[in-house]
Amino acid sequence: MGSPWRDMPQRYGSWSTVYGRFHLWAGAGVFQALMEAVIAEAAARGQAELGLVSVDSTSARAHHHAARMMLDPELLETLEKAVAEEKGLLQRGKTPR
Repeated sequence: MGSPWRDMPQRYGSWSTVYGRFHLWAGAGVFQALMEAVIAEAAARGQAELGLVSVDSTSARAHHHAARMMLDPELLETLEKAVAEEKGLLQRGKTPR
């Protein structure tokens, strides 16, 4: 989701420079550190509303074709058999090896 980097307003500079910095900062944990600092500051001021925090454990699965993932037909068949076998074991209360 979002918009393409090339659509960034020119006032921010070259999109490739902005992307390069974003990529470096994300890899270095800059955004994570900023978020943690903002949360810590808000908590210290008593301004953190933890009632607004939501953790969603929902997972969405898509068929491998949805991600344009191409698998060798034999490998796909082997994987599908393994999944079916594991589901059968779990339904019988056994754990897979």
